[in-house]
Amino acid sequence: MLPLLSQSTRRHLPSIGPYYRRSLFSLPTLPSIPGFESKRQNYHEEKIFHYNEKELYAIVADVASYPQFIPFCTGSRIASFALERAMQEKTEVDAELSVGFLSFKESYVSRVTYVPFKSVQAVASSSTPLFKTLSTTWSFQSTAPTSLTTSAGGYMSDAPGPTLVSFDLTYEFSNPLHAGVSSAFFGQISKLMIAAFADRCQSIYGPRT
Repeated sequence: MLPLLSQSTRRHLPSIGPYYRRSLFSLPTLPSIPGFESKRQNYHEEKIFHYNEKELYAIVADVASYPQFIPFCTGSRIASFALERAMQEKTEVDAELSVGFLSFKESYVSRVTYVPFKSVQAVASSSTPLFKTLSTTWSFQSTAPTSLTTSAGGYMSDAPGPTLVSFDLTYEFSNPLHAGVSSAFFGQISKLMIAAFADRCQSIYGPRT
């Protein structure tokens, strides 16, 4: 049983410097076209999983393991204490993430906000040569007939599912030409994320119905 603490804990990766903000974008920078602007895009997916909130949250909270199952994530780096702390209290920590898709490659720093067993949000801390805006949010809501929390506010680790998992993706390319090239591809990302997450759940916890 783990208590939920209200105080947010902020931590930074001391080794993240200019290197991690350097673009690894492999195509030349494209000029903007007057009158043609890149628009912010929002995608939402949700699905019922037969696992409890704590189990599902633990998978998303493990940012260091993202390259093993998150589509197009080629690397991740986060403080070693992050996962343990995220399982105990609300926490904010910087993470360096690398992505690669089509001909694009990019590394950037995200601020990851953990709310134990409820949500994990990652927001790119500043604009990159590829993205003007990039954020993802995973949310978990129990659909079980009984509450997953005790009267003292702790968590019932043996509580059953199912749980409604919501995934939200918001992004805006820095250049509209990049947006045009990738629009159809990015429209499928949220579905791919949910599918990959389902596979990861089965791999870690086994199939459950």
